[in-house]
Amino acid sequence: MSVEKKFVAEGLSKALVNEYLAEELERAGYGGMVMNRTPMGTQITVYAEKPGMVIGKGGKLIRKITRDLDRKFHLDNPQIDVQDVGRGDLNGRVVANRLASSLERGWYFRKAGQSMMRRVMDAGALGCEIVISGKLTGPRSRTEKFISGYIKHSGKPAIDLVDKGYSVAVKKLGVIGCQVRIIPPDVRLPDDFRIEKPPVVVPVVETKPAAKPPVPVETPAPEKKSDLDQLLESEPVAVPSPLDESSVKANESVTEDASLPEEMADSEPCAKEE
Repeated sequence: MSVEKKFVAEGLSKALVNEYLAEELERAGYGGMVMNRTPMGTQITVYAEKPGMVIGKGGKLIRKITRDLDRKFHLDNPQIDVQDVGRGDLNGRVVANRLASSLERGWYFRKAGQSMMRRVMDAGALGCEIVISGKLTGPRSRTEKFISGYIKHSGKPAIDLVDKGYSVAVKKLGVIGCQVRIIPPDVRLPDDFRIEKPPVVVPVVETKPAAKPPVPVETPAPEKKSDLDQLLESEPVAVPSPLDESSVKANESVTEDASLPEEMADSEPCAKEE
């Protein structure tokens, strides 16, 4: 088998398995599956709103699905892992199943489409597109489209980033196809860019470090001096120098004259006796 035929056969097998799981797990809220080939066998991860219903009572349903995958689709040692789908309003397959169920219960197609689109956008999706095709109101089929937000239609982002879901509503006049495309809120689109203002450059001014204040030096308190030290430091007392005999005699005469009474001093001295 050539490489091209091998890829085509694997794609066809994957599509048939997806269709089989969607039919078997419709009541459990089937949200898609991921198939990986491993050396140990085929690993299949199934996403559902109600994982308990996928497993079944005592694992009865999951054993039946594993056995059918081995016998009908000839998968090599299939191993099924069941995961919770998380927020169902952001899963395209779950939203498509809900829309088809609403149309089967008799909802007007425009009311059902607007209601589902509003729920998806309220859940935080960046964009949502719902396409309903079939015999909606008259004998002839037509297509109605509901769009909100931002949707990619072509290129690699439309394949990798957009979550798609498809379901069929069976009515008396025929079948109605419901196609849902959702861009989740955590997706970064390649054409999403923002213009930011350049940062303001503040000139750096070199500041000299402030001079440290002088450290005060503690001067020791003056010691108390004793009375003797104060007396020695005071001015010396002048000591009179020794005088001559003549000056001493003159001083004595002066003192004697000063001691006489004033009357005798004024009178003339007595004449010496002959």
